[in-house]
Amino acid sequence: MALPFLFEFWAMEHQLPPKGDWRTWVVMGGRGAGKTRAGAEWVRAQVEGALPTDKGRASYVALVGETQDQVRDVMVFGESGILACSPPDRRPVWQATRKRLVWPNGAVAQAFSAREPENLRGPQFDAAWVDELAKWKKAEEAWDMLQFALRLGDDPRQCVTTTPRNVDVLKDLMARESTVTTHASTQANRAWLADSFLREVEARYAGTRLGRQELDGVLLTDVEGALWTLSGLERAVCDDVPELDRIVVAVDPAAGDSASSDECGIIVAGVKRGATPLDWVAYVLEDASVQGCTPTEWATAAVEAAQRWGAARLVAEVNQGGAMVETVVRQVDPLVSYRAVRAHVGKAARAEPVAALYEQGRVGHVRGLSALEDQMCQMTSMGFEGKGSPDRVDALVWALTDLMLEPAAAWSRPRMRAL
Repeated sequence: MALPFLFEFWAMEHQLPPKGDWRTWVVMGGRGAGKTRAGAEWVRAQVEGALPTDKGRASYVALVGETQDQVRDVMVFGESGILACSPPDRRPVWQATRKRLVWPNGAVAQAFSAREPENLRGPQFDAAWVDELAKWKKAEEAWDMLQFALRLGDDPRQCVTTTPRNVDVLKDLMARESTVTTHASTQANRAWLADSFLREVEARYAGTRLGRQELDGVLLTDVEGALWTLSGLERAVCDDVPELDRIVVAVDPAAGDSASSDECGIIVAGVKRGATPLDWVAYVLEDASVQGCTPTEWATAAVEAAQRWGAARLVAEVNQGGAMVETVVRQVDPLVSYRAVRAHVGKAARAEPVAALYEQGRVGHVRGLSALEDQMCQMTSMGFEGKGSPDRVDALVWALTDLMLEPAAAWSRPRMRAL
């Protein structure tokens, strides 16, 4: 009878608190990754003693969710909540009128709504379980009030279970030295999830930034002053690409020729033409970028992408390699349609007109471009804020310049002369 309640035996690694001296444990994961069970079992571990009536390390616990209903329905009575996880001889009693759980050993867990931060002013605790912090509407205020209340005992601690979102309170918390984090994707808990659920959400969201957040449990952040944002790129995702009039493959060659070199950005994009270039819409079709390759290897990857998509042209930046770039490409395919381009302004200046196309809703993305989109969200008007070089973004810029910006400029010049 005891085995089902020995969580250490059944738990996945991300559901167990890390060892060491910490104040806050953040359990961050995708939907259905087992976060609620981890939080409920952590509360049990804090309040329960060796015997049902023995004291545990904590006696006064705060349970804080977005609303009182969510605390009750998810954290207390949910399928993975505290009551469902507790063995009969240690199961606490829910006192509905007082909104609290009381254990046989006298420990108490009080329920609070994050929408009413002032209710946390006055009580004091030696432990707290916080659920879905990243979605709270009054996150800063409620979190601050809880920190003042978490002051009992020699080592008050708190567990935060949340799906990641780009909010300051979560980013600030994770940056603190007193915070430890465990992480898991939805797939990590697949044995306990319906197959139909997994098939549906993966078919719809796999390969999107929303999927990386809600399924992979990855914290995606916007950089201040970024040319592209998470929300903007989500709007650009499309499931249906029309028949395209022209496709190109753009290459930003790696600066080195070994495994330690930067990425070689290789982006495939196409355009659906309208009455004028101002009516054209571009579609980013594939990110075929490679890293740690020899020149022959990245040239082969680029040529194969061109053949795979029936591209009309391979566009390559030659600032780094000069004539060598074309030589390497033609060693792979002597007949490939090739155009060399050279940068005369900085990366950010080249990227800004392309970012404007996205703002106008004139660029669509197929799913599965998360690595490219991560780089895009770190490109600002002052330069790239990420690590290394934004080779994927550079290749994207060259592709959309060839497909969209240069045709529009050529079309407008005769009109200006006529005026």
